Order: sequence, then structure tokens, then C-alpha cells
Amino acid sequence: MTTSPDAAEKTASSELESEFEHSPVPQSHRKSLFTVSSVWFGFPMILTNAVPGGLVVAMLGFWPGVAAILVANVIMFVYVSLLSHRAGSTGKSFALQATETFGSKGYAFASGLLATVVVGWFAFNTGATGASLNAAFGWNETLIAAIAGVLFIGITYLGIKALSWLGAVAAPLFIIAAATAMILASQEHDFSKLTSFQGAGGMTFGVAVTSIMATFADSGTMTADFTRWSKNGKEAVIATATAFPFASLVAQLSGALLVAAGAIASPTTSGGDFTPILTGPGNPILQILVLVFVVINLGSVCTHCLYNGALGWSHLTKSTMRKLTLILGVVGVIVALIGAWHYFVNWLAFLGVLVPPLGAVLIADQIILAKKNANRPEQTFRGVAFIAWAIGAAAALVVHFAAPFLSDAVVGLVVGLVAYLALDGRSKGAVSA
Repeated sequence: MTTSPDAAEKTASSELESEFEHSPVPQSHRKSLFTVSSVWFGFPMILTNAVPGGLVVAMLGFWPGVAAILVANVIMFVYVSLLSHRAGSTGKSFALQATETFGSKGYAFASGLLATVVVGWFAFNTGATGASLNAAFGWNETLIAAIAGVLFIGITYLGIKALSWLGAVAAPLFIIAAATAMILASQEHDFSKLTSFQGAGGMTFGVAVTSIMATFADSGTMTADFTRWSKNGKEAVIATATAFPFASLVAQLSGALLVAAGAIASPTTSGGDFTPILTGPGNPILQILVLVFVVINLGSVCTHCLYNGALGWSHLTKSTMRKLTLILGVVGVIVALIGAWHYFVNWLAFLGVLVPPLGAVLIADQIILAKKNANRPEQTFRGVAFIAWAIGAAAALVVHFAAPFLSDAVVGLVVGLVAYLALDGRSKGAVSA
């Protein structure tokens, strides 16, 4: 008798439940609304989300920057909520969702791309942990990144429950750190004048919206990996709302307010990074806060991204999430230690522009056309899905280079959605290979 990977993993460890890499999460294993919400709201309420919030305000000015932040978060809420509702209703991970739309073999490209990109973000934020503590305390950047990377791998290995525990700590800790930074900044800067702050220019409103969306376009599209644990679609949407717009806005507006108040040096390059405000006074209590804050805050990003990547690649390789966590985690830490993370952040953000059209195709196929495609036979490769994705991505690229006043992420999303609806409506189903 053959044992499935999920069953084998569950048998191997009675303490760690299966992560259901290869099948929908059964109702018996679904989590509470608080648990799933903790996974999501602890993810975007992070320092690296405060940075773009401060950056767009530094470039556009206070009100245009805040408007870009709000528009991006509303779009992200609708986008991620639709994918989450589907996940909560079916219990399927992103890889299983992609299999329905792109085919039993075609899904490998879509799932493999995103699962690899998020591992890149794991490496980036692991390296950033070392760099941040080096800047704050002068500690050895490489050693700190190595220690942090091992810690993040260990937390991810524990599975979805550990992510919820970490999120439940990371979010309140961010609020404490951001509030402390604002109190300290208010001693030297006038917050009453922040609404009159004028930006430095050099960024369009469309680029600002894309910059905000790009920070979570990848994991937002892979939301099913988290929200498949919800008891139903409704709770999955509620859990999503705690992240977009709530947690995301808290982080981005924190950076925006501090930039507009003039509390951050060189905001056009450092954005809303407020850690220098906390380390400036040299207070031992504040230094401890910075240490705990940086490790837990960036650890929340790293563990979530590594979980996304490991879950995706475990399905591709017919293995388990925990084995892939170890393998991909080691690879990511090595990339962080050699300093390669410095060079690919712009590349990762650029790939994020190409991701929304993929999510749009999933939404069109599995939500808008759900009844029409309910009894569609399984196919190995669905050409219609890839063509629509390509059309949406091409539109995003054209806007990126030729029409920067528009948001390439939004254009790609809308065009990808419309393209799929048009193409699938004209076809009898899809192209099989």
C-alpha cells in the first residue's frame, strides 16, 4: 500500500500536524478566525512595509502619497479577498488552485515562479536583518544574518501554527515601536504641519500605487497557502481584511507620517525606516526594543515567505513542506550571507509587476466563471490561461516603460482579467497538451 506524503509526514511526527501540501485542508483541521487572522495581519505590519509608505509621501507629498497608499490597499483587499474566499471555500493551496486553471503540468511554471520569488524575499529580509542590527549596534552583519536565518528556518519548520504565534506578537510589537518612534520624533518635529508636506517629485501617482502593491503582490497572490486554513470563505475574507487594509495601512501610514513630519533623514532613499529614531537616544531599553523588534518583525516576513516557497516547491517535487523548508532555507541563508540580496531587490519588485495578471486569471477562471467551468475535465496544459497571463503581463510592461503615470500592476491585473474572460468565452475550454 502506498502512503501519501501528507500521511507519511503525519505518521513521522505525532507532534507536528500535516501541512496538507498535496490535498485540500479538511474541515477537521481548519483553524479559528483568530489563528488565520494572526497569520495574515502579522505579515504586512512590518518595517519593510513602512519604507514604501514613507517613500511615496517623500516623493509625492502628504495628501497625494496617502491617496496612493489608500488606493493600493483597496485594490489589494479586493484582489486578495477574492483569492482568499476561494481558498477558504475549497481548502486548496495556491499550487492546487493553479493546477485547476493552468493544468496539471502547466501549473508548475506559475507555481514555481512565485515559489522561487518569495524565497528571494526570504533571502533579502534575512540579509536585511543582519544589516539593520549592524547599523544599529555595529554587530557583525554576516554572523547576525546566519543566526537569524537559522531561527527563521526553525520557526517556519513548525508550520502554520508557528506563523500565527509569530504574527500575534509581531503586529502589537510594531505598534509599540512605531508609537515610540512618533513620541520621540514629536519632541523635535512639529506633527501639526505634516499635512502641508510637499514631496520631492520624481514619482508619478501610478508608480506610487504600484510600489505599494508590489511589496505584497507575490504573497498576496499566494494567499491561499494561508487562508485555506479558514473554516469557510467568509472567514477567509475577514482574515484578509486584517492584513489589507488594516495591518498594511498601519505600517505604511506610520512611515508616511514620520516622513511628512521631517523626522527621517534622507526619506527619498530610506523611506519610512524609523529604526534610527529609536536607536538615536542610546537608551538601553530602546536598544532592547530595537533588537527584539527587528528580529521579530523581519522574522515575520521571512517565515511567511519561506512557508509560501516551501509549500509551493513541496507540491512541485512531491515532497513535504518541512523538507523543502530546510533545503530552501539553507539556500536563502547562503544567498543572504554572500551579500547577493543587495543586488536583486529591484528585480524581485519588477517580477511583482508580472504577478497580478496571474492572480487575475485565477479570479476570472475560478470565481467569475466558476459555474461555467464547474464540470471541466482536468487538463495537462491550459493554453488559454497562459495566453491571458501573457497579455496582462505585456500590458503591464508597456505601461511600466511607456506610460509611468499609470499603475502597471493595476493595468496588468485588469487586462489579464478581461483577456481571460474574452479568450475563455470564445474557446470550448482550453488547449490540452
